[in-house]
Amino acid sequence: MALRNEPTAPYHSAQDALRVLEGVARHTAGVTHAELARETGLGQERLTPLLLMLRREGYVEQTADGAYVTGDALARLGSARGREEALREKLQQTLDRLRDAVGAAVYISRYVDGEVRVTQYADGPATPAVHEWVDFRCSAHATAVGKSLLTQLDHDGRRDHLSRHRMARLTSRTITSDKLLLSRLEAQPPTVPVLDLEEYAVGTVCAAVPITAGSSVGCLAVSLPVAHAHRLRRAAEALNRNAAPVLLSLAI
Repeated sequence: MALRNEPTAPYHSAQDALRVLEGVARHTAGVTHAELARETGLGQERLTPLLLMLRREGYVEQTADGAYVTGDALARLGSARGREEALREKLQQTLDRLRDAVGAAVYISRYVDGEVRVTQYADGPATPAVHEWVDFRCSAHATAVGKSLLTQLDHDGRRDHLSRHRMARLTSRTITSDKLLLSRLEAQPPTVPVLDLEEYAVGTVCAAVPITAGSSVGCLAVSLPVAHAHRLRRAAEALNRNAAPVLLSLAI
């Protein structure tokens, strides 16, 4: 399966954050902001928000004299023992924070062994998750998650997926023409959220943004009741702006 990867803003942020982390890790006794700027080549306007994000995520800490050292979260994710559990906990913390920030249920999905898998999500009483009334693996053509993952595959990869999963009509808005769907997926810019406007379930709208790292295909998604559809694009943009910590956790 080939990928159609075009780096997005969160990807670039995560790459820059990795450079900063590598710089901090090289200095076991601590490193100053000025030294990091010199070593990474990142300007003040870029380095400062990255360091704030890394501190918030627990990847770096600041000593009493203001120097930066590696944090507990980095040590846990960098350890071979218990890494999977540590990664799951870290991603859940990030999802919970995103849910509260955007006021909607938030999901991480991956394309694994030719199938769509929602691997983690964060919901709550005021931010209910989508009711999976049709298996997400069989409904990629109708969901924002599925369409976002399919846009990251090449043409043959998309055709292969659709050949294995019949495009059933789930609502009056569902696209059931593979020609029309493939055309829309091909035209989808990687930096623009993919939308599902009541295509999967009546009463629910969703949006998804890619979090592709290397050969791994994934996305972050958000869902809202249709009465809140006016908030969807803004929520998706907030999701995209805050996707870097998720990519970073997956890359460490």
